[in-house]
Amino acid sequence: MESKQVSKSEFKSKALEYFRQVEASGQSVVVTDHGKPALEVRRYRNLERNPLEVLRGSVVRYVDPTEPVDVEWESAQ
Repeated sequence: MESKQVSKSEFKSKALEYFRQVEASGQSVVVTDHGKPALEVRRYRNLERNPLEVLRGSVVRYVDPTEPVDVEWESAQ
């Protein structure tokens, strides 16, 4: 979905109107400062996810995690 671009001064005068548009349509509004994007106003999304689901598929190699590591470690004393 494409976002709408408005200047800071226009956003300032019509902020509530833009908030209602974002809520109703889901289309984000990009606020520009001197023609350059400065911030984006978009609908809130609750992203509560199970941490294990986030990590699923991230393990590249799983050989034997209980095997001792054959690297000599130095301890800080």
